[in-house]
Amino acid sequence: MNATLLENPVQTVCPSRREVELTALVEKLLGEVSQLRGEVTELRQQAGYWKGMFEQAKRKNEKLEQEIDSLRAENRQLKDRLFAAKSEKKPSKDRSNGLDDPKAVNTPRRPRGHQPDAPGPQRRDHSHLPVLKEEVELPSDETACPKCGKPAAEMSQTEDSEVIEVEVHAHRRWIRRKRYRRTCDCPNVSQTLIAPAPAKLIPKGRYGISVWVHLLLAKFASHRALGNAIEALSHYDLDLPQGTITDGLKRISPLLEPVYEAILARNAESFYRQADETRWPVFVEQEGKTGSRWWLWAFLSEDTTGFRIEPTRSHDVPQGHYVDKAQGILVVDRYSAYKAMAQVKSGVVKLAFCWAHVRRDFIGVGKGWPELVDWAIVWLHRIRQLYHLNRQRLSCEGRASEFARR
Repeated sequence: MNATLLENPVQTVCPSRREVELTALVEKLLGEVSQLRGEVTELRQQAGYWKGMFEQAKRKNEKLEQEIDSLRAENRQLKDRLFAAKSEKKPSKDRSNGLDDPKAVNTPRRPRGHQPDAPGPQRRDHSHLPVLKEEVELPSDETACPKCGKPAAEMSQTEDSEVIEVEVHAHRRWIRRKRYRRTCDCPNVSQTLIAPAPAKLIPKGRYGISVWVHLLLAKFASHRALGNAIEALSHYDLDLPQGTITDGLKRISPLLEPVYEAILARNAESFYRQADETRWPVFVEQEGKTGSRWWLWAFLSEDTTGFRIEPTRSHDVPQGHYVDKAQGILVVDRYSAYKAMAQVKSGVVKLAFCWAHVRRDFIGVGKGWPELVDWAIVWLHRIRQLYHLNRQRLSCEGRASEFARR
């Protein structure tokens, strides 16, 4: 048997095993790397997906925050409408219809009443009133000298003074109409003549014209309730039955209709106009009308004010009040009925929105969105200046040069 002695037999057999092991290890690592790369790709895809979802959620959150801010502002505005004053007229301590300027300097309010170094008010001129002269004399015992008893002689000069008085009294006019008998014998002629009866507002009525004038002025000029005006006359021993007075006013109403129609016609011809409407309950049944809610329409012009009580609030009322070709400017709020008028659509009448309503909008913005307070304050100052200039213009009406100097 032949044999060969090999030196270091491990070096010839082991390297092949190492190569196999290393190859297997490399393949395993390559597989893991490939797997990790797949996982990384998948994770990157998931990261992109979740990043997109995050951006979408972020945008949705920002939108919801804006909606929340808008709802909070709307809530503040609604609370202000519900609990704030409903008119421009308010006491000095009421700030519900105003917006506080955070940058304004707090200056002390001017005290009420007459101001120091200011001229006092002028006395009223009553020279147009009739004068009833009265002479006041001293009793004879007071004109005598306390020592000798000799009476004092009356002087031509007098000590004069004036007192304004109002005398209201009810009285009965006892009218005696004289009768006359003819002294001639002419045929076909009435033999008896009677003086005419005094004029009466209501035929065969008991109350004279002065009574009705007094009640009409009290009701419509002084805006007093009819029962209140009747009760006031009872203090002068004149007891009037309210039923008779109410019936009398109904009979007088047709006499005033021509005057009313003339006022409305004059009102509709004005160039500068103003219109507004408000609820007015009328408890009269009318065919096609449900409920008692009617509307009082007010139409203002340069020299007249016309009122209409209508069952509707539609644009037909102002459209029918103004003639089709009457040009002019109509000052209104932003109620849509005015925009639907045919005269407005054709351009014959131009609408001018009321600054008082516009001012409320800026106040509402400032109260609803605190970040816009400064912007709203600037506009409120501009509107205030506009009102100030308008007051000066009215005070200088007819004196344009004086207004320009101011």
